[in-house]
Amino acid sequence: MADRQQVVGVRKNGDGDIVELKLSSGQVVGYKEAQQMAKNDQIENVNVFRGRDGDEHLRSNPDGREDNNLDNLPGF
Repeated sequence: MADRQQVVGVRKNGDGDIVELKLSSGQVVGYKEAQQMAKNDQIENVNVFRGRDGDEHLRSNPDGREDNNLDNLPGF
């Protein structure tokens, strides 16, 4: 299996929603693509869950740290 990548940065829209993620390879993927990659175990430390709104969302695996939460990663 290929090495899993890490999310190293995020791009947000005007509403503060994450729309793109930058991976450790330098690849930039859209939010939906990142969700699919997470489901395929291609990105480490993230998972997909279904929110109260019925939509699927991407989130960091809970590990007690705030600095690696997707919302707290640096922008690019």
